[in-house]
Formats: sequence, structure tokens, C-alpha cells
Amino acid sequence: MSLSFYPIGTPGTPWGADERAAWRAAQVRQRSYHDDVLAAIDRLKARFDVNEYAVLDTGVDGRFPLFALSSRDWDDTLPSALVTGGVHGYETSGVQGALQFLDQRAGDYAGRINLLVVPCVSPWAYERIQRWNPHAVDPNRQFRPGGDAEESAALERLVAPLRDRFLVHVDLHETTDTDESEFRPAKAARDGQPFEPGEIPDGFYTVGDTEDPQPAFQQAVIAAVEKVTHIAPADARGEIIGSPVVAHGVINYEVRDLGLCAGVTTARYRTTTEVYPDSPRATPEQCNAAQVAAVCGALDFALAAG
Repeated sequence: MSLSFYPIGTPGTPWGADERAAWRAAQVRQRSYHDDVLAAIDRLKARFDVNEYAVLDTGVDGRFPLFALSSRDWDDTLPSALVTGGVHGYETSGVQGALQFLDQRAGDYAGRINLLVVPCVSPWAYERIQRWNPHAVDPNRQFRPGGDAEESAALERLVAPLRDRFLVHVDLHETTDTDESEFRPAKAARDGQPFEPGEIPDGFYTVGDTEDPQPAFQQAVIAAVEKVTHIAPADARGEIIGSPVVAHGVINYEVRDLGLCAGVTTARYRTTTEVYPDSPRATPEQCNAAQVAAVCGALDFALAAG
């Protein structure tokens, strides 16, 4: 597919209902949420409280139960942390990293911090290795009043009672080659805009909040991940994905203005991770491990800093 033309819609004209329907019809189920995610959650039930917090009804594509796992001995006198994965369903290590953290490392924090982990916010997209939900909407731009994604709204409802009590939130993501070959061209076509090619960074980086960047915290996450995989360098303009690099492997976004998941709480320490699974220098196992390292680095820093 040419980067300058997307095969759905008319260049320069935003999509209507017919184009969105055509896009959805082209999305093919490629893997199983039940086998990859729900089966893993079942194996964790002996160690965590498991809450079905919503059911996503996608019509012809079925119903998807949405699950959160939390510390079994939740203690309101302790700080709390939120870990989210799979807001963009195609970003595999976000989902698998969250599950791997629960299985391998969460026990290290028992009695020190309460954990609430949502491994897969967008299961329809997970199965189709897609960024958008069934309505061609990006859930990671809908964490705002009046947002237009049920996946996002369901997570907001889950988090709402604890929104102001979290100390940490780590939102696990990936930046992939398909961002340039598929998802950004699709977005441009959907919105009736010209597509302008960008550059995919080779390595891990984090996204902080412009309003409250917490640079020492971001660097602690980078330092933890650097033991597992390489960190993305700045491009020739001193940027990563069009944003200025403010420290080694760190950029900042206006998280709440953009409706990003990282703004769903008021946690002091918030970060969005970005792993690069298409790097010739990284394996899927390293990408999962990098997400686990990021969560542990974030928790360790927050617990030490208070």
C-alpha cells in the first residue's frame, strides 16, 4: 500500500458511515483474546482479586468481558498503583507485559503498595491487531468528558472511585513500523487530511505529562528499562515522533488535553511507555521484559520518593 493513498475513502474528504463500515469489514480476527488473555487471567485468580468491570458488546463480532486484577489484601492505608495495557490492542507487549508483571513481579510489592492492573483495555482491537476500536475511533484519545469510545469510558468508570488516590500510573504501549505503514495513513484518510510520513524511533522511550513531567521519575523508568533493551535516540531534529526530547529517552505530551489514558488518574507519578518491537535489536521477549522493568522501575521510584 502506498503511503500517500489509503484504499478507503476519497482523498481530502473525511470518512462517513459507509467508509467506517468498509474499514471495519476489512478487519480480520488474527488472534484470540480468550486464549491469550483470559486464560492467563484464569491462571492468576489464585493470587489476585479479579473483577469483570464491563462487557464490550461489538455486535456481530461478539461480546468481550473486560477484567481488572487487584491486590488480594488491598489496604487503604497503603499507596496504590494503576497499570494499564492494550489501550491500543495491537500493541502486544503492553498486554503481555502487564500479565507478565502480575505473574513474575507483583508479589514483590505485596504489603507495600496496592496494585490495580488492567491487562487489555481493547480486546476487539487486540484480536485484530488494530489501533482503533470497531468504530474507527482511537481509544487513547477519548479519556475526556464526552469521549467516544466505550473501552475508555469503561476504564474511567472502573478507576473513578480511586482516581485521586493513586500514587503511580504506568500505561504500557508500543511504537511499531505499522504506525507509518498503516495507522497514520488510515488516520489521515479518515480525517480527510494529507498523510505526511514520519520517522519511527528505534528503541524504548517514555512519554511524560507536559503539565507535570516528573523528570526524575521518567529517568528512573528509563534506567530500569535500559538494563533490558536499548533506549531510542533523538532524531536529527532532537525529537522523537515529532516531540522534543527533554531527557534521555523522554518526551512530554499534553496528556489530558489529548485525552490520553495516562490522564485517567491524578497520580503524582504517571508515564506512558513505548517499546519498539520491530527493532532488529529486540525480541518479543525483550519487549515484554522491558514493560515489566518499566513498571518495577516506576513503583520502586515512587515508593522511595513517597
